[in-house]
Amino acid sequence: MIVFEFTVKDENGLHARPAGLLVKEAMKCKSSVTLKKGSKKGDAKKIFNVMGLSVKHGDIIEVEVEGDNEESDAKLLKDFITANI
Repeated sequence: MIVFEFTVKDENGLHARPAGLLVKEAMKCKSSVTLKKGSKKGDAKKIFNVMGLSVKHGDIIEVEVEGDNEESDAKLLKDFITANI
């Protein structure tokens, strides 16, 4: 399992558009991808799970990537998050 954190830079947090883009990117991964915010967690491949985390600007989110392709999947997600969220 690979775990990394990121701080949300988008002024509006993880609202519908960036959440949808993140889900789309996570769907490309063969590994399971879980997002955690505090005590809440959700499947990054499901939009309602991502939106349910109520991520705001400045929140620190933990990403867990687990599976056969976790290294390449984690890199894909890190690059996407750095550029977009």
